[in-house]
Amino acid sequence: MTKRTDTCTFTLAVCAEMVFLDRPMAERVRALDALGFQVELWDWTRHDLDALERTGATFSSMTGYIEGTLSDKAGAERLIASARDSITVAKRLGVPRLNLHGTGLDQRGLPVVPQTHVSGAMWIQAHDTLNRLADLGEANDVTFVLENLNTRVDHPGVPFARAEDVLELVASVDRPGLRMMLDLYHAQIGEGNLIELVRRALPYVGEIQVADVPGRCEPGSGEIHYPAIARALADLGYQGTVGLEGFATGETERALERFT
Repeated sequence: MTKRTDTCTFTLAVCAEMVFLDRPMAERVRALDALGFQVELWDWTRHDLDALERTGATFSSMTGYIEGTLSDKAGAERLIASARDSITVAKRLGVPRLNLHGTGLDQRGLPVVPQTHVSGAMWIQAHDTLNRLADLGEANDVTFVLENLNTRVDHPGVPFARAEDVLELVASVDRPGLRMMLDLYHAQIGEGNLIELVRRALPYVGEIQVADVPGRCEPGSGEIHYPAIARALADLGYQGTVGLEGFATGETERALERFT
């Protein structure tokens, strides 16, 4: 599905992990595809890949690693190995973007190994790991996207979580195989000033994710004025993907209508 705002057209995607929660995953994917949306996934190891492939849906992004971390050597090796496995699945399903975080997350979104302090050595190692991931992405025609998270509500203890930190890392690598997954829900909780953030980040953005605050539900359910952000994106010439990574405040169909 596309959404036209002034002179720009955005591709719309929806995270199947967070809508139609009473249905099996393949049915959720089919429902979103029938409504014209591209589909986002999280950990592909938890899903029946044969069933997902049979849906014929167009997938926008999925998790690009299973374990590991950016900022220590042993964790980086585990991350790179699981990124290779993720690329194999991405090629099978036709997923163009593979999502990354500062460290591995458990089923609750919490870091497997919390890190409250990030040293200079960790920054250097993270930069090296991301360069290696960019190599993988460019060799396999996929893009790794590093997502900003909030540590106040959803993901305490995740390193490199702030949008400012993610932007600095991605810009320092500055390669087509690595871009930023700019999540405006997380940025609003952690930093705010979203339109200025969009202006600075857009040259490095691979995809934008949205949900409202508080509650992490569809736009229009909370405090973020998404029409103004959409106008800013149009003024800046963004024509990429905007993905809803949020829950529905009521019926899913109604929430998706508000998103569009």
